[in-house]
Amino acid sequence: MIRVGVVGLGKMGLSHLAMINAHPDVSVDAVVDSTSYILDVLGKYTGVPTFGDYERMLGTVELDAVLIATPTRFHGPMVRAALDQGLHVFCEKPLCLTSTESAALAKLAEERGLVTQVGYHNRFVGAFREVRRLLDLGAIGRVTHLQAEAYGPVVLRQKGSTWRSQRTEGGGALYDYAAHPIDLLTWYAGAPVGVGGTVLGSVFSADTEDEVFSTIYFPDSVSAQVSVNWSDESFRKMTTRITIMGTAGRIQADRQEVQTYLRSMAPAIDGYEPGWNVKYTTELTDPVWFYLRGEEYSAQLDHFVRRIEDRTLEATNDFGSAGVTDRIIELMTADAVAEPRTLDATAPTAPTATAPRPARRRLLGRRS
Repeated sequence: MIRVGVVGLGKMGLSHLAMINAHPDVSVDAVVDSTSYILDVLGKYTGVPTFGDYERMLGTVELDAVLIATPTRFHGPMVRAALDQGLHVFCEKPLCLTSTESAALAKLAEERGLVTQVGYHNRFVGAFREVRRLLDLGAIGRVTHLQAEAYGPVVLRQKGSTWRSQRTEGGGALYDYAAHPIDLLTWYAGAPVGVGGTVLGSVFSADTEDEVFSTIYFPDSVSAQVSVNWSDESFRKMTTRITIMGTAGRIQADRQEVQTYLRSMAPAIDGYEPGWNVKYTTELTDPVWFYLRGEEYSAQLDHFVRRIEDRTLEATNDFGSAGVTDRIIELMTADAVAEPRTLDATAPTAPTATAPRPARRRLLGRRS
């Protein structure tokens, strides 16, 4: 049995606790939270040892791994403390508020041979996994452009402040919402080279953004658009969409289905034919031992457990890949405050013989 401690019992933490506690290969041996009445209830009805202090828990209970679901600003020191104790770590997204800290934690975990994972659950959604498989098979030829969207009814009026509404805590639509589609883009297209044209707009929030728009640049002139709004009540719940265009076709997907258009020049792929093809997530999803909120949440925890049991399994989303997303978020934040180029009213509108200047962008290789 893998002995796990769960840290942070908010919405996601309680969900993770319910799922991991039901895993046949896991024993939850400790929970940590700052709210005493939650600990009292859990202690009374589950018998699991409870702690109000994370460091005390680490020094008291023999564990193999920890699952951290606290506000983002606590991730760095908590993850480092666990790695220093030789514990495997599953951490909610995003990993850290700075890419420097993310990179340092990824390096430390690698040096110590520890399993790491970050809670980008969309990588375990059947439809989004099929997108990755099709890309690996070259189904739509050379990819030229991607679009990632996420919309939902999170902030629909002006209201009091919580950690999710404060960027310094890891809140806001960029860190708490846009991180998911951005992570999918890096999964599909690899590490980007820069970002540009970022807009972080407020709809209702006073201290952070409610909408995010940006362009991400990848090698070989591949670009991606990001469009996110968590103040959109036309959606019942968070909806993430991916569209990918290539020389031999087009793929568009959400959690429910994958729609793929293949040109006659596309390679032959079993189960697909030229023209439109539709695959539903129900036929692309493996069963899980415990269902809560969606199969992908259980699947990602099971992947973490299996990687601890078998170190030869390839990571789907470890600290290294999460650090790339953290860097993009960091660059978008800097890019959003840069002044945009403006039209010169006195300049001629006709094109000139000189090459156009490249669009303003923040490069991943530079510190802003």
